[in-house]
Amino acid sequence: MIGRILIVEDDDTFRGLLAAILEDAGHEVIQAVDGAAGLASLQQESFDLVLSDLKMPKMGGIELFQASRNDPSAPPFVLITAFGTVEEAVAAIKDGVSDFLTKPLKDPATLRALVERLLMEHCRERRLVALDEAEMDGLPPLDILFAGKAMDKVRWLVGEVAPTEATVLIGGESGTGKELLARYIHLTSPRKDGPFVAVNCAAIPENLLESELFGHERGAFTGASVTRQGKFELAAGGTIMLDEIGEMVLPMQAKILRVLQERTFQRVGGSCEIHTNVRVLAATNRDLAREITTGRFREDLFYRLNVFPITLPPLRDRRDAVGDLANFFVRLHARSIGKQLSGIATPALKALRAYHWPGNIRELQNVLERAVILARDEVTSAELPELVRLAENDALPAEGGLLKEAERQAIIAALKATAGNRRLAADRLGISRRTLQYRLKEYGLPDEEHEG
Repeated sequence: MIGRILIVEDDDTFRGLLAAILEDAGHEVIQAVDGAAGLASLQQESFDLVLSDLKMPKMGGIELFQASRNDPSAPPFVLITAFGTVEEAVAAIKDGVSDFLTKPLKDPATLRALVERLLMEHCRERRLVALDEAEMDGLPPLDILFAGKAMDKVRWLVGEVAPTEATVLIGGESGTGKELLARYIHLTSPRKDGPFVAVNCAAIPENLLESELFGHERGAFTGASVTRQGKFELAAGGTIMLDEIGEMVLPMQAKILRVLQERTFQRVGGSCEIHTNVRVLAATNRDLAREITTGRFREDLFYRLNVFPITLPPLRDRRDAVGDLANFFVRLHARSIGKQLSGIATPALKALRAYHWPGNIRELQNVLERAVILARDEVTSAELPELVRLAENDALPAEGGLLKEAERQAIIAALKATAGNRRLAADRLGISRRTLQYRLKEYGLPDEEHEG
């Protein structure tokens, strides 16, 4: 594993030797001639590991270690010690020093092995922090993730780009599985042992997004009682996914552009330039090229993100996958609630395949979760929402025409029966409130909320 390493050592010859060994192994090395210079570097830049001599003028290694602990993202620390002061180094380990290295150096392999081990441990710690920050659901089997002929090209593109460091822009309608695809790219990349951190840019209030992404210093704003790491720091050594990036306001777009160009950022309220070692994946359900023409998205950021575009097809273009996906979700949800079901009845499966799924795979999963709860021996048409049952009639085309008009009339009837209450209307139709909002927009129906 490659890292950014600070060496703090007042012996020029020994410092140069350590730097040469680590640079030959591919690491980026910054050198400091004493403790004071080392502290200045730690305050201005970010590192994955620090190697510091124990005894130095102005500030010794233990004092430097203690001063560095004020930062919650402080890197692991190794003390370099002569044989006569090993006991001091061992005692420092109890205070949080990661390990010690004796000089003269036994051989280059000792240094390389120590650095590799500590970098891996630090990466695992960051990954655990990232897991605490957000739930990380597992991936479905690959034959489900890439089910359907329309996904063959997507699978090939992912296979080509995953092993690289290229930025990927994932497009597609809401509910097509963009985050799952991003997670798969991460897990099949050289960064798979690092954290995967997903950020929904549309779900975080505009005034909090900068702090969420880049962290903040204590006192940076009202309520900032402690220094906090942002998602870019938590993703160090791994991958960050910026979901719904098309919803990001222009000032934040400028800050993301700077990270992509310079690989550095500052916490809110801070002045320290933090180097970021992350791979960036982005996703959107918007047409960013069109957003550029309206002035809502920066053209320069688009070209930085659009290095390797992948577009996920909607579920209506993956009708050959609906059966496999539906059976997978039935098994998944039945197992989660401890229910034994034989599968999906043929008429129900016929309706699922005929329906045009404006909410895509997310809608299919929600429909089948509800159906599994209601089902007895198998999922039948009776457990499906009214809008899906309408598609069971062969006389109704799968898309447009009679089916869409029938849907429209069913929605109007449900809204009328519930006095315009969208929540109750959605329950009556057997769909989510969000899906109902999609339908209202699609059919040009009034979108006013009445609580009734």
